[in-house]
Amino acid sequence: MSDGLADPARRDGIASMPGAEGRPVAVPAWSIRRVTAMVRRYTYLLLSSWPRILELAYWPTVQMLMWGFMTMFLAENSSYIGQAFGVLISGVLLWDILFRGQIGLAISFMEEMWSRNLGHLFVSPLRPLELVAALVTMSLIRTLIGVVPASILAIFFFGFSIYDLGLPLVGFFLSLLIFAWAIGLAVSGLVLLWGQGAESLAWAAIFGIMPFSAVYYPVTALPDWIAWVAWLMPAAYSFEGMRTILLDGTVRLDLMAIGYGLNLVYLALGTFAFLRCFRIARRDGLLLQQGE
Repeated sequence: MSDGLADPARRDGIASMPGAEGRPVAVPAWSIRRVTAMVRRYTYLLLSSWPRILELAYWPTVQMLMWGFMTMFLAENSSYIGQAFGVLISGVLLWDILFRGQIGLAISFMEEMWSRNLGHLFVSPLRPLELVAALVTMSLIRTLIGVVPASILAIFFFGFSIYDLGLPLVGFFLSLLIFAWAIGLAVSGLVLLWGQGAESLAWAAIFGIMPFSAVYYPVTALPDWIAWVAWLMPAAYSFEGMRTILLDGTVRLDLMAIGYGLNLVYLALGTFAFLRCFRIARRDGLLLQQGE
């Protein structure tokens, strides 16, 4: 046996590979051309999917907006800091309902895509609306599994119980969950059409609305030209309602009613978008072309 150092090609940083006639041909152990070729490959992959390009600037922008608005609000309302403890924890837990509701639905759907199972499902008697009902049910189960333990731990670690919100908490929970389903259905439809290049939308879409949903600060903290966007978000009404209970002890049923009205519109649009994308995918044969 030789230790490799006996091979002059290896000592000089040269590797060998079989040539056309079976004789070894020396090739460089390191080549900038091979590195450049791989960089070009990854660049082509990046340029072939606009969601991947958008994602590069998307997350820093969302973080900047979110914490920028939060910092501005706290700087102008220093008295709020003393009351912010319960408000912020409640905001975190309610936001997690929205996040896990949406991502739970989208992940359940994408698991069928990753396993190439969509074609098998729809040669069975399963109807698209039945799939929607199953995805919504799994979203509810995943959300409860994720949020309930966290809310219980908040009692032990911080002495704060979100259940002190009382019956309105049920209203906030359902309102946020319905909005999450609407987003999750629309995103799942887009992923079905655009394939794996759009999978990042499952995570990006929900965080895109976070700065405008008034999770940690009131809608009044937003500039006037952005505040109207917040009032189009059903989630903003839930977070505003949560703050009025914790800070003023007032239950704003008007906010809850408006939020549910908007939710019905968004859920109808999300369901329509999913069913429309499904019909296009079935027509174009995309159901059998999905997978890892």
